[in-house]
Amino acid sequence: MTTPRTVLVIGGGAAGNAVTILLRRAGLAVDLVEARDDWNATAGSGITLQGNALRVLRELGVWEQVEAAGFGFGSVGITAPDGTVLHTQADLRTGGDDLPATLGMQRPRLQQILIDAVRASGASVRLGTTAHIVDQDQDGVLVRFGDGDESRYDLVIAADGLGSATRAAIGITAKPEPTGMAIWRVAAPRPTGVTRTDLAYGGPAYIAGYCPTSDETLYAYVVEANRDRASIPPRSYADEMRRLTSAYGGAWPEITAHITDPANVNYTWFDRMLVEGSWHRGRVVLVGDAAHCCPPTLAQGAALSLEDAWVLAQLLGTGSATWDDALFQAYYDRRIPRVRPVVEASVQLGQWQLDGVRDADVPGLMRRTMTMLRELP
Repeated sequence: MTTPRTVLVIGGGAAGNAVTILLRRAGLAVDLVEARDDWNATAGSGITLQGNALRVLRELGVWEQVEAAGFGFGSVGITAPDGTVLHTQADLRTGGDDLPATLGMQRPRLQQILIDAVRASGASVRLGTTAHIVDQDQDGVLVRFGDGDESRYDLVIAADGLGSATRAAIGITAKPEPTGMAIWRVAAPRPTGVTRTDLAYGGPAYIAGYCPTSDETLYAYVVEANRDRASIPPRSYADEMRRLTSAYGGAWPEITAHITDPANVNYTWFDRMLVEGSWHRGRVVLVGDAAHCCPPTLAQGAALSLEDAWVLAQLLGTGSATWDDALFQAYYDRRIPRVRPVVEASVQLGQWQLDGVRDADVPGLMRRTMTMLRELP
């Protein structure tokens, strides 16, 4: 019997979980290491998944669970700050006509579905420890874990996120840069009339929006210019977000009434990053936020990460494929024409608001970008 190739996946977020599931299905031996003891401890409040993300989740075999746990819809409303609906736009079905255009769900629920699928795949999982690249050659990578153990792998996949220590360790110098915007997020009960995302432009924030995440829940957010995080004590998070949201009408008064616990409010700056040239060094390959990140103005961060995992697994899972620079470069060459326009468009949408550009072609840029995403990655 042929010994299966061995892969270490560093990071148990969406990209790491997805590539683990797909590579196990292809018959590879996969270890996944996650630095947190609680794999789902900081999964966040809510997530908006466009159709191209749902397409990958279907490939992972978890679509039925995702559909049951989330809230699907097919349009977005543009409102005035007082809640008056100004325009309703049908969302493009980027995952194909047999999937919802958009689905919102609670992030911890999505993470748990993926965790369960990783466990069921038979992958070996190590929690509460780190993994460091010791050395590598043309045939594999030597890794030392936080507990001192060492193992050798045919390939290491770095899915350790925006601040990836693995990315820096292999000599890639790209780092996330702030775009000038920040977002407040909170989970709350869903008002009966909220059945899609509505976005209000103007008022005390650049954007005030919400997305239903189940029959009972939604997540709400407001986007403003970023502030010095040290000047905002976490105990004031609920007060700060409530101050912003109290200026909005429509469903917002009901949502605002539930913004009371600062521990449930998240404040994050928007960042951008795109690793250029290649997403690998030797036999260490980047996926997801370790390779690229963008503001959530197009709700494509998780989708791009899931697509990375899908494409890389397709290339690695071909039994006759030689794992060399040519294959890893092919992965980058296939992903970069798709990722770059999304990163650039996501940043541009925010920059137009920061600059106060009133005649920007926002609908045109969004339509062109989302139309591209209908094609298979």
